[in-house]
Amino acid sequence: MKILAFSDLHLARRAAADLVAASADADLVIGAGDFCNMREGLDQAMQLLAGIAAPMVLVPGNNESAEELRAAAPASVPVLHGEELEIGGLRLFGLGGAVPPAPFGDWSWDVTEETAEALLAPCDAVDVLVVHSPPKGVADRTSTGLSVGSTAVRAAIERLQPQLALCGHIHDCWGERGQIGRTEVVNLGPAGTWFEVGE
Repeated sequence: MKILAFSDLHLARRAAADLVAASADADLVIGAGDFCNMREGLDQAMQLLAGIAAPMVLVPGNNESAEELRAAAPASVPVLHGEELEIGGLRLFGLGGAVPPAPFGDWSWDVTEETAEALLAPCDAVDVLVVHSPPKGVADRTSTGLSVGSTAVRAAIERLQPQLALCGHIHDCWGERGQIGRTEVVNLGPAGTWFEVGE
């Protein structure tokens, strides 16, 4: 399965147009959160991606809540937050929000480590883990070198060992890859990254 995955679109028109064009070759498109800015412009963000004809799965970031994303996304597009989905034999599990809570103020849609742990607990097998926040220690450094990833996400990756863990959130690490056991962790960014998964 050819997967085109991205994160942190933040209403960028050129990036959205490039994703729409590239998606013609995709079997599945995955968006790992932050489609709009500070909880505003989510409908506009969905319009920018409306040309994507391939199946698409979305996870909320901290710039939109799960409820807001479910309301704005097309009815045919699943939004995963503490939920799993199987597409073409591929098992996906999604977790959105900023984990741990971000220092951005009241607009940020944050999830505590404890809540993230509880939401991830029911997942017992997954091929692709889609999370907005990176795991602690991988692709999670700010411009000052501070590691701000999630311990709950890292623990889930260590336990589940999916083929891929796709994240975003930390802009300074866009494009960065790392390994946790057998799992490749990728901080996506808005440019779009291709993966070949499964048979």
